[in-house]
Amino acid sequence: MNILTLGLLFASVIAGAIIVEIFKPKKGRNIQMLLTFSGAYLLAVSVLHLLPELFKNDISKYIGLYILGGFLIQIVLEYFSQGIEHGHFQKSTVIPFSILISLCLHALLEGVPLGGQLHDHAHNSLLTGIVLHKMPVAIVLMTFFLQSNMQKSKAYFYLLLFALMSPLGVFAGNLFADFSDIHNEIMAMVIGVFLHISTTILFESSDGHKFSSQKILSIIVGACIAILSL
Repeated sequence: MNILTLGLLFASVIAGAIIVEIFKPKKGRNIQMLLTFSGAYLLAVSVLHLLPELFKNDISKYIGLYILGGFLIQIVLEYFSQGIEHGHFQKSTVIPFSILISLCLHALLEGVPLGGQLHDHAHNSLLTGIVLHKMPVAIVLMTFFLQSNMQKSKAYFYLLLFALMSPLGVFAGNLFADFSDIHNEIMAMVIGVFLHISTTILFESSDGHKFSSQKILSIIVGACIAILSL
């Protein structure tokens, strides 16, 4: 088990909370740009690293159904999370537990491939993408908690719970790797989740779904960095 991987996943969420405490961001433009970059990076890593890793194995002809299944699972999760992982939230005095549960499941699934049998380049590239994705999500989530007038102690408890989910996903991925009969199917579902996350971020990270020059540049930079990691 890679301790550095677990530490970075956990620290990315804590860093998001620290940013909220110090800078108290009110405008989401910079957060949206970071989400756009991470979405492009995650999409490129999925296509360039994870899919080739999956298809080089002796897989079932129905593997595409599992990828589609993962895509649909993420649609359901985002229905309950209300799009917080894309930087969207509405100020409210009530925190639906469905949001926290769906985000925790989302984070758990993100960590699964990192506990699998990825080669070093794919592992490091995916880890970078997840860290870059989790930090702005943590910023949005913590801001959401504080603007709902939640007690800080409770907000940090929920954020700590969220921070632990991806490391738990790594442990789950390591467990699934030992069960080779279902490893490919689990990985295919997670890839489907990543494909939905990344493409939705790219199309929803700006108002009116318009591609500004800054957004296009963020996408190009994110994709190019993933390509350079091959």
